[in-house]
Amino acid sequence: MNEEARSGSTHGQRITHDVVSLIETGLGPDKCSIYIGGTTAARDIGLIRERNITTVVNCAVNLDINYVSDPVERTDGNKCAHGVGPVRVFKLGLVDGHGNTEDMMLASYLLLDGAIRQVIPEKPTYPLRKKGNILVHCRGGRSRSTALVALYLHLNRSGKFPTLNSALAHVREKRGLHPDEWSTAPKPMLVKAAQLAAEKFKKIS
Repeated sequence: MNEEARSGSTHGQRITHDVVSLIETGLGPDKCSIYIGGTTAARDIGLIRERNITTVVNCAVNLDINYVSDPVERTDGNKCAHGVGPVRVFKLGLVDGHGNTEDMMLASYLLLDGAIRQVIPEKPTYPLRKKGNILVHCRGGRSRSTALVALYLHLNRSGKFPTLNSALAHVREKRGLHPDEWSTAPKPMLVKAAQLAAEKFKKIS
């Protein structure tokens, strides 16, 4: 199985996780699947194509991946290249700990929900229209991404996940997180942020 080692240990054993984990299927109007991974998964275009992932949601601040494969304009002196890549990318920039503003997790949920529901126009300026699955990633695929996906599942599948904790339990199981990791996967302040975001969303929806 394709695995990557993470820092930490369980009874002297090094903890490993799958590079990418299928968390839930049949989401949104296109019945897509949602995956969680870390940097290794997000950088692997072969893996992304294999899982029919067409949208990547990057949760991590200070983690930028250059997906441009068909540049409209190439790098020129101080100017970066820009153009189209193999996936649509949404960037959040959450801190893995203290430092996020109170509503950043709510904004992150709305962005993820928007990415899943977005309809791409049939115009030449939107060449990447195929709808497929979603990869949500942070640096290690243990904290920021797990908190966000749990929040999404709680708010969008409340019958199956009536509480945030029930959604977190599901995400931890599917991601293969060992109980010894749960105190930091996700980090407590991100769990609290997700709970506050869920409460605010329920008030305004």
